Amino acid sequence: MKKSIAGIVLILAVLVGVSSAPLLGQSGATKEPSLYMRLGEKKAITAVVDEFVARVAADKRINSFFAQTAADPARLKAFKGKLVDQICMASGGPCKYTGKDMKSAHSGMGVSGADFDALVEDLVAALDKFKVAAHEKDQLVGALGPMKTDIVEKK
Repeated sequence: MKKSIAGIVLILAVLVGVSSAPLLGQSGATKEPSLYMRLGEKKAITAVVDEFVARVAADKRINSFFAQTAADPARLKAFKGKLVDQICMASGGPCKYTGKDMKSAHSGMGVSGADFDALVEDLVAALDKFKVAAHEKDQLVGALGPMKTDIVEKK
């Protein structure tokens, strides 16, 4: 039996782990606003998470991982809240996430490379719907590569 999809979407914590990098200006090093700020703060992150979760739940390639969570409204609400907190915190916002690490969260789920890629496609589509700028989208999606080895169990 597959574990809850909550583990798969923990990917997003790492997605946003790449927050802002310093930019060099004429007067020395200055920092761009945090990724959290550039994403539109908690309200915008919540909207993206809602869209992302809806897309994954409708995606026949991977929605079986989400079946138990999607079937229970209270569980789904809690899951989305944790995901929002995770992205908020990882992107430099004020939220606190206390969930599992990627490896233990996905252990035994049997996630394949194709499953992982489908999840990324759904995330990109959600970001595109809200017209997230390429720089921010690149930061989110670019962090997925290193996490793939902790999540994928089947080639």
